[in-house]
Amino acid sequence: MRWALVKVSLAVTAMVVIAFAVPLGLVIREMARDRAFSNAEREAAAIAPALSITTDRDQLERVVASAGSDAAMAVHIPAGDGGEPLDIGRRRTAAEDIAMVRELGRASTSTVPGGSTLLQPVALSSGEIAVVEVFVPESEVTNGVGTAWAVLAGVGAALILGSVAVADRLGVRMVRPARRLVEGARELGEGKLGARVPEDGPTELRLAAVAFNSMADQVVQLLANERELAADLSHRLRTPLTVLRLNAASLGDGPTAEQTRAAVEQLEREVDTIIRTAREAKPQTAAAGPGSGCDAAEVVRERMAFWSALAEDEGRKWRVAGADRPVRVPVARTDLAAALDALLGNVFRHTAEGTAFAVDVHNGDDAVIVLVSDAGPGIPDPEAAMARGRGSGSDGSTGLGLDIVRRLAESTGGDVRIGSSVLGGTEVRIWLQLDGRGRAPGRRGHRGSVRRRRPGRPVPTFNRPRSLP
Repeated sequence: MRWALVKVSLAVTAMVVIAFAVPLGLVIREMARDRAFSNAEREAAAIAPALSITTDRDQLERVVASAGSDAAMAVHIPAGDGGEPLDIGRRRTAAEDIAMVRELGRASTSTVPGGSTLLQPVALSSGEIAVVEVFVPESEVTNGVGTAWAVLAGVGAALILGSVAVADRLGVRMVRPARRLVEGARELGEGKLGARVPEDGPTELRLAAVAFNSMADQVVQLLANERELAADLSHRLRTPLTVLRLNAASLGDGPTAEQTRAAVEQLEREVDTIIRTAREAKPQTAAAGPGSGCDAAEVVRERMAFWSALAEDEGRKWRVAGADRPVRVPVARTDLAAALDALLGNVFRHTAEGTAFAVDVHNGDDAVIVLVSDAGPGIPDPEAAMARGRGSGSDGSTGLGLDIVRRLAESTGGDVRIGSSVLGGTEVRIWLQLDGRGRAPGRRGHRGSVRRRRPGRPVPTFNRPRSLP
């Protein structure tokens, strides 16, 4: 915008300067020419009284010498009473031009080498017409024109530079608030809720800054209200959780009782984490810095140890691959565990008892892939299943679990894809990017990234479950 305003001002000022300077330069040239010929007319008029009195050569030569230089003035007297024509001074004009002026009886100009001549007719006492010739050199015609044009050019350049400077200052005054508004909007979009814009500049931009700051304040207030609501709703779960923990404590010993108590403890920890996160307004996904994140293989082994007991009760075959060595991922341990629990919970919730499932971990150069597959009926519409609040369409499916998984993957710059597994059912692939170019936690990506591979990204190979024990 700034340079556009400067260009417009430059073009307009240049056109105005040209529109005035060119005609004014031509007028100055014509004025210099008129001045030169006016001087020539005065010199010719100084000879006229002497010509009306006498035609004596000596007297006329003295008059011509006193009126001007004999090199620039000449007098042409026609022959009369049988005498000879008389020419005083150097003649530069053709005889035909002199004869025409004598015949017409009015002054005329003629172009000659080195300049121009003024031919002025003068009546003699004998009734004849003499012609006074005054030479006007070209240097006298253009005297002062070059200087005047240089002054005009300097004034025009000064006007153009001044207009450019003024336009630049005006552009800065307009562009700087607009740029600050853009930067503030970008920072707010990146999650920097403290971004505000100075309310200065032109009226329109100042009003835009006021509206932006008001919007940012409302966003902060809405997020604060949402966090408080999440904390309050989570806090309401404490009472039924306490009852559930007391009941679990009375179950006695046994694998089922231990699993129930462990599940209640984990649920209490998750509720505490939700309340603490909502109060502190801190994202839970992947802190930055060396050593941050967790061991995905360890988390997979831990969660499969929990779900394996339920799988044995329901007669489900399962297997784990790629979790025998450490695999570091840039996400928090609790977040990865929550994502795995969401996917494995979907397997148990939406497939019949006895349906096999598998979890694979693949460690690539720039990404880690966690693959959860099952031998169930599959998902007819993966796009709809990823939509928060819709789910796969089956009873109890809301899409919130897959939304948790998707946000976890997108926090690292990765994504989630749903397809058909080699077991015959659903395959959910979590792509966790390792190069640190992830988006801000919790930001939503395009829905189309669920199944489409990003351009230019190679899909690494990994060990798919061929068979289950």
